Amino acid sequence: MSTSTTTGQRLLPPLRLGPLEVDTPVVLAPMAGVTNAAFRRLCRENGGGLYVAEMVTSRALVERTPESLRIIHHEPDEKPRSVQVYGVDPATIRAAVKMIVDEDRADHIDMNFGCPVPKVTRKGGGAVLPWKRDLFRDIVRAAVQEASRKNIPVTVKMRKGIDDDHLTYLDAARTAEKEGVAAVGLHARTAADYYSGTADWSAISRLKDAITTIPVLGNGDIWAAEDAVRMVEETGCDGVVVGRGCMGRPWLFADLQAAFEGREERVRPGLRHVADTIYRHGELMVDTFGGDERKAMREIRKHMAWYLKGYPVGGEVRRALGLVDTLAELRAHLDSMDLDTAYPGPDAEGARGRQGSARQPACPEGWLDTQDITPDMELRLREAELSVSGG
Repeated sequence: MSTSTTTGQRLLPPLRLGPLEVDTPVVLAPMAGVTNAAFRRLCRENGGGLYVAEMVTSRALVERTPESLRIIHHEPDEKPRSVQVYGVDPATIRAAVKMIVDEDRADHIDMNFGCPVPKVTRKGGGAVLPWKRDLFRDIVRAAVQEASRKNIPVTVKMRKGIDDDHLTYLDAARTAEKEGVAAVGLHARTAADYYSGTADWSAISRLKDAITTIPVLGNGDIWAAEDAVRMVEETGCDGVVVGRGCMGRPWLFADLQAAFEGREERVRPGLRHVADTIYRHGELMVDTFGGDERKAMREIRKHMAWYLKGYPVGGEVRRALGLVDTLAELRAHLDSMDLDTAYPGPDAEGARGRQGSARQPACPEGWLDTQDITPDMELRLREAELSVSGG
């Protein structure tokens, strides 16, 4: 299952975020419907890093919706506890972070300014928000002020900007640094790029040159440990953020830990290991959803294609796994595969998850006319808080 191990030089020191020290400077990117407690545990069982929960909206937290509270729930042994908050209104962000701090619900808070999904950007949120400089500053300031009461570090994750004509990342990062965030992470694409094409790692290099007092984390096109090593060597970043590359591959975090520790060991799982991991994932999903097997199995179905990418598993079994309702069904279908199948090599690696093509970002009307916030726009943003799901 693994290659041989050799000893080498450590690639990077531990990642320091305020009072927190993350020995392996790797961060699991929040992904809606993916990075719940079950998947985070699977990843933690494989390697070190900082594992961030799914994005939650500040409005949903303030209203204490059951789904938002589920999203930010952490198991007792999950340390540090990391959540990602989204919002477009500084007052609501402040109230949400205050709740998290006062109720001791997290050890680290990440702010989402990187989401390119139209339902978020058309409300002025995610990757298009930093275009409004004062709004961005006020949101970051509110979060840092509330979190600092208990010495909880706040980090910011962003994209390069809205499109190539409206780049925001350098100014936004300088603002975030000035307001006291503990680190900035850059997904080296614009909102217009969506998940298409190749990430522009040169932007991470430019950000590293511009930001000198806090860590800079790079994100984009890390499909293997070797990609992470190359990103660090090419950009000088202080750590990496991994998203789609770990879908169906929680063992990627074992590879990343080995690579950052200077070891050549890599996990190359045969189908039996993959099947056992899927079943373990299923069991953890049932725990995450309070024993509701049907809901847990509905949630795990999307992972099947990612887990089985490149493995010679027939269409009938794949279809059956995409329809499972119980753990017993899941086990039976997994056992029907040829579990002695070896790791298929490059076919199991590379890109996975959503890709699509570049697209014009959906922004609120008049958003690009000015980088200032008009009174009318401020009112519309507060209303927008109410219409974005908390999960």
